Amino acid sequence: MLEYYCSFFSTVELNSPYYRIFSPGVAGNIVSRTPDGFEFLVKLHSSMTHSRDAGPQEWEDYMKMLEPFRESGRLSGLLAQFPYSFKPSEKGIGYIEEIDDRTGDMTVSVEFRYDEWYSGEIPDRLSRRGIGLVSVDLPRLPHLPPPVPVGGRPYGYIRMHGRNASRWWDGGPLRYDYSYSDQELAAWLPAIDRLGGESGDVYVMFNNCHFGQAVRDAIRLKELFMGE
Repeated sequence: MLEYYCSFFSTVELNSPYYRIFSPGVAGNIVSRTPDGFEFLVKLHSSMTHSRDAGPQEWEDYMKMLEPFRESGRLSGLLAQFPYSFKPSEKGIGYIEEIDDRTGDMTVSVEFRYDEWYSGEIPDRLSRRGIGLVSVDLPRLPHLPPPVPVGGRPYGYIRMHGRNASRWWDGGPLRYDYSYSDQELAAWLPAIDRLGGESGDVYVMFNNCHFGQAVRDAIRLKELFMGE
């Protein structure tokens, strides 16, 4: 499947490490199945973002897993996606800075599901440390972040989760059951241009993964961006 995927796209967001940190051997096998120039964005394990109880062993295993991606020059960055329950606080900011310290020279981008993280001085404070901010497309529900571009350095990063408001708070995979219209996708084109103007690089990832909707929408966004 990965080889076939590479015939359409030049980068992938690895979500599986969120659930399980795999071995360097598995990581090396993944890298070997991709062509030169293919890029990876790798998600942090749930113990690092959701339960936030990762110990030395989890961090050691995670960093070892990243070695094949780094050695091949294919690792573009790491994704730290925090839950809705993670609210803005000095302790929370300190925890994000601790993750940035632990990961050394690797770029960490953070996605928040609570809108107040994207207001006030917090975005600038994180940006000054070289931490990226993820722009999100989510249902229009109270305290979920609005679909507006944020960040842009060290690269732009957009994650499209769908707008299935009726199933969002139920939890589970059906919250991501959604297919974007051309109009909804085209509305992001100015934001992609704006974010690209900051650094030259923009990653757009689709998480509305039911029934192949993410792949179809990603291909369609590429076509719209190219004026097709």
